[in-house]
Amino acid sequence: MAAPTHKSPSTFMSGLKSGVRAALVFGALLGLSACAGFGGGEAPPPRPVVQAPPPVIEPAPQPVPARPAGPPARDEANFFTPKGMEARAGSLVRVALLLPFNSPRAEVRTLSNSLYNAAQLALFEFNNPDILLMPKATGGSAAGARAAAEEAIREGADLIIGPLFAEEVTAVAPVAQGSSVPVVAFSTDQRVAGNGVYLLSFPPDEDVSRIVDYAVTHGFTSFAALFPQNDYGERVGSVFRQAVAERGSHIVAVDTYPANGASMNAAVERIANYAARKGALVARRAELKKAGDVQGLKALEKRDTIGDVTYQAVFLPEGGQQLKALAPLLPYYDVDPRKVKFLGTGLWDDPSLEREPSLEAGWYPAPPPEAHAQFVARYIRAYGGTPPRIASLAYDAVSLTVALSSRLEGQRFTSAALTTPDGFAGVDGIFRFLPDGRTERGLAIMEMHSSGPVVIDPAPASFNVPPSL
Repeated sequence: MAAPTHKSPSTFMSGLKSGVRAALVFGALLGLSACAGFGGGEAPPPRPVVQAPPPVIEPAPQPVPARPAGPPARDEANFFTPKGMEARAGSLVRVALLLPFNSPRAEVRTLSNSLYNAAQLALFEFNNPDILLMPKATGGSAAGARAAAEEAIREGADLIIGPLFAEEVTAVAPVAQGSSVPVVAFSTDQRVAGNGVYLLSFPPDEDVSRIVDYAVTHGFTSFAALFPQNDYGERVGSVFRQAVAERGSHIVAVDTYPANGASMNAAVERIANYAARKGALVARRAELKKAGDVQGLKALEKRDTIGDVTYQAVFLPEGGQQLKALAPLLPYYDVDPRKVKFLGTGLWDDPSLEREPSLEAGWYPAPPPEAHAQFVARYIRAYGGTPPRIASLAYDAVSLTVALSSRLEGQRFTSAALTTPDGFAGVDGIFRFLPDGRTERGLAIMEMHSSGPVVIDPAPASFNVPPSL
């Protein structure tokens, strides 16, 4: 049976032969009265290798040069209709997919193609021939994104999915708002949400709130933290400080580090209070030597410091190679992971980190893994390669579109439909859009082990049931 293959962004999905479609439809779309589920229903295969979501470090949105006033003209005679679909032109639901396919950065082009593949996979599986996906290249710039949005609206887009970066979303927002076309974007920068822009992403503040909640309810009240010196670190740091304070706990020590190993060492040494604890050991040895306590001296032979740090948990919002460099420095400077709980964010959701001994038994929040593992297996089967972690966002965005397209015209992508309090269930668990455009997710708490992470607190199955304590 032929699986869906990658198509260039200029080639539009215009329908698939029903016999082929049926073979890869893995689950039925549920009603929206509770959660609209659109994950696969087959048993999860052996754990696939998935890539961790990168910390999307976006610059602050920049002002976009003024363009002529007025929204793009929407003339039905100019709406895009592929050949062979003319008879259904009136029933088509046109969905624009804005991504930086033509970015000057190779890794961004690769990511864009993976998001597009995941979007096509959702169309293929949910078998709605009236959904017309219209990919548009943004170039990764504000001007390119705005031009793509204007073209999509002229061609009849009922909904815009994307773009990816905050400055692109800022440029698209007024264009879409002027034509009453909602935007489901992938940026993590919550400053660009609202006024018809909904962010389907992995918001850092959700990670922070979830892990702090879980730690505090399990008796951790004193924290330390190490933040990278970048925009992500600043944003996560602000949310972490607020979350700890709101829960009646306190931060004992905090430090930051630039992205190089030498400076990491200095920050970890400071947060470990290593110099003072080593000085205390030297003083204690001198006392024992003066007292002639040979046995006491022997007990301190293999010690580098004396005394414990004054916090119960340390927060490390880092991922990938940077986390692999950072985490081992803590035990090197005598912060014992058997005594101090290491806490992370969704950036820890990375199989390559499982064999890092210093992270053993550490806790981090992540979407429930089962449905995502099924999505990854189906993606691999369809395209022959492992998708980047955030490819599932495009799958869920298109699946959400399919769910809402069953409504009557004029009721499909309204604010009320998109912000239904019950939310939706996707391959990354339940989520819902808030009235201000932000996303709320139901996250699990995972414990890191060399044999693979273990769910120690399940994600909620609905927004009416809180996670277990």
